[in-house]
Amino acid sequence: MNIILEFFVVTFKVLWAFVVAAAKWLMRPKEKSVAGQVCLITGAGSGLGRLFALEFARRRARLVLWDINTQSNEETAGMVRHIYREIAEEAVVAAQKAGHGEEEVLPQYNLQVHTYTCDVSKRENVYTTAERVRKEVGEVSVLVNNAGVVSGHHLLECPDELIERTMMVNCHAHFWTTKAFLPKMLELNHGHIVTVASSLGLFSTAGVEDYCASKFGVVGFHESLSHELKAAEKDGIKTTLVCPYLVDTGMFRGCRIRKEIEPFLPPLKPDYCVKQAMRAILTDQPMICTPRLMYMVTFMKSILPFEAVVCMYRFLGADKCMYPFIAQRKQATNNNEAKNGI
Repeated sequence: MNIILEFFVVTFKVLWAFVVAAAKWLMRPKEKSVAGQVCLITGAGSGLGRLFALEFARRRARLVLWDINTQSNEETAGMVRHIYREIAEEAVVAAQKAGHGEEEVLPQYNLQVHTYTCDVSKRENVYTTAERVRKEVGEVSVLVNNAGVVSGHHLLECPDELIERTMMVNCHAHFWTTKAFLPKMLELNHGHIVTVASSLGLFSTAGVEDYCASKFGVVGFHESLSHELKAAEKDGIKTTLVCPYLVDTGMFRGCRIRKEIEPFLPPLKPDYCVKQAMRAILTDQPMICTPRLMYMVTFMKSILPFEAVVCMYRFLGADKCMYPFIAQRKQATNNNEAKNGI
């Protein structure tokens, strides 16, 4: 095709993409069904991972829960089983009203949850556990890479081992899980990969160099993977990047921005964050930033001079927002060492 003609075609497609995006923003797209599909969630034992598990359970997905903490993972599984029982009971009641028997309905609602203890920072542990999942459960259709850690130390005070662990859990693990489950998705041209990153993977702040590096890394991984799937014309495999602002899960307890600004930008409620992410996942939205203000912050960071960004950070109190959190973590560490007689 003549390059000038192709340029006009590309321009039209870009403009049309804006129109489609605006239409989706004005008219909420229909959510797809994940009923009966195998959904694997890492870091499912607590926080956002647990809430993702409950949301997918309500949509009748078959769940595979990974976490390094066996007890908390089983607690999440118990909550999921309770939801499954409620779904089955409601189905039986509805069937009886319609004149159908239990034996006709219950097999459709024979949902199960499977738990696996897995340290996603260890590559071989991921591959071994993934093979068990394929044999015991089946192929994974929805992969939610959610597991995450934070060291809570200034760079020069942070042990190398904690920096390495942050990078392994928050970034490298996404490589291992994706390599484990993507081949079958490619074969079937069907699947969905969800990357739970952070707004700190789009812009940074002081005191959490390892965490920001890991989240920037996983955002880059996700974007490159998305482009690779498009280049391979595997349109049946969807990707969603989740970048929330500070979420009130306790992970960053003590983090504070300027007190006059905080009422307008408080930490996100975990339930709200997950519900927004679920809406994005089920409508095949490529990226979701919560709240929407994060889109603007990212855009401004890209176009403003660095010194202008610094001025904005100082005005918002975002330049040292992590310092109280780091101080609390340090105090807690010192208290634990004192209790243990170290």
